[in-house]
Amino acid sequence: MGANPEAKSDASAGHSEGVRWIGREPFDHVVPLKPAPTAPVQEGGSGSRARWIALGVVALVLLLVAGILWNGRASADRQMSLAEQQSTPLVSVGTPGVTSVTSTVSFTGTIAARYDMPIGIEGDAGRIVAVYVEAGDRVKRGQLLAKIDESVWEPQVNRLAASLEQARAQASLSAAEYRRAAAVESAGALSAEEIEKRRAASITDAAAVKVAAAMLAEAQARLNRTRVVAPTDGIVLTRKAEVGQTASPGGEALFRLASGGEIEMRGQVAEQDLAALKVGQTAAVHIVGVARPFEGRVRLLGAIIDTQTRLGDIRIELKPDPALRPGAFAQGSVMVNTAERPVLPQTAVLSDSRGAYVYLVDGQSRVERRDVQIGGTIPAGIIISKGLTGQERIITTAAAFLREGEKVNVAPSANTTSAAPSAASQVAGARLSSRAGAHT
Repeated sequence: MGANPEAKSDASAGHSEGVRWIGREPFDHVVPLKPAPTAPVQEGGSGSRARWIALGVVALVLLLVAGILWNGRASADRQMSLAEQQSTPLVSVGTPGVTSVTSTVSFTGTIAARYDMPIGIEGDAGRIVAVYVEAGDRVKRGQLLAKIDESVWEPQVNRLAASLEQARAQASLSAAEYRRAAAVESAGALSAEEIEKRRAASITDAAAVKVAAAMLAEAQARLNRTRVVAPTDGIVLTRKAEVGQTASPGGEALFRLASGGEIEMRGQVAEQDLAALKVGQTAAVHIVGVARPFEGRVRLLGAIIDTQTRLGDIRIELKPDPALRPGAFAQGSVMVNTAERPVLPQTAVLSDSRGAYVYLVDGQSRVERRDVQIGGTIPAGIIISKGLTGQERIITTAAAFLREGEKVNVAPSANTTSAAPSAASQVAGARLSSRAGAHT
């Protein structure tokens, strides 16, 4: 078998020439071939694809950012809507009107005896041999309280009493002799000198009687001073005397006596309140441990004001009562007048460096500050003595969370809903939290 060599095509000849096939048998027909369409070959193809990929990634990122911004804007719109709802707080208001209130002046002090009398010994020092009363006993004037040893003075009194009897007897004898001498003077039985001597003796013996009587009285007085007696009616407050104790003049008082049993309260009142007080006004006194008040009246007002404390003295006369013990702490009040005043709950009244104030809602539903003066407190609330007429709409709860000039919504009255105060408090609390977050 022979191999037929095939003709090789020359690449340089191009594709425009026909291709001649050489086989075993000769062909006279030559089939021309059309050039196949070829894509144009461009330089840098891999760099173009990278740019397209980058553009796609950027577009995708832009789409994601746009979606995030859209969602954030919608959320911000919702938050702004909620903030707008919360920016106008809901508050509870009330119109207090006026209430008939009694103005009182209060003060503190102690219970004391109106006349506190210390009692000791007046004579010479001596030993106490007997005590007859106890603290709290009611005594009469002249009643024996204690007794000092009288063993020294009693014999002296007896001796002086005997001397007085002798002097009286001698004076009586001298007087009788002088009378007899005077009777015979006209008869000349006795000389004038003798008669004068008897007259002098009579006068001297009469004077001796007086001296003896004075000495006896002095001794008896000294003896009586060994007996400690009550100088007036009253109640024994304290007893310091004990049997066997040596008492001396000028020492510690053996007893303290409330003269007449009269009891009073001694207190101090603020300077600005003294002008409203008058002697004779009714007072009520409360002491620790006793629920009921003790009635009294103003007995005395101090004439001066203490320059350090700016307080003045006041004395309240009280009726004697076993529960009123001198030294006990007491709180007194005096009713000075009755007036019509607004009364607010304690939550409605605020205070700062400028003083007490309240927030009220004006005609434009805005918060307005009103300075007030507090006149006192009662179980119903705080008495406002100046600054309000009683017809204002006072913010009663959560007022501390508001600002002056802020717009508010007024909650329905408590008769229609009981949740208004709590709602107002919650809204105010939310506003306070939001403001705190804004500051942080």
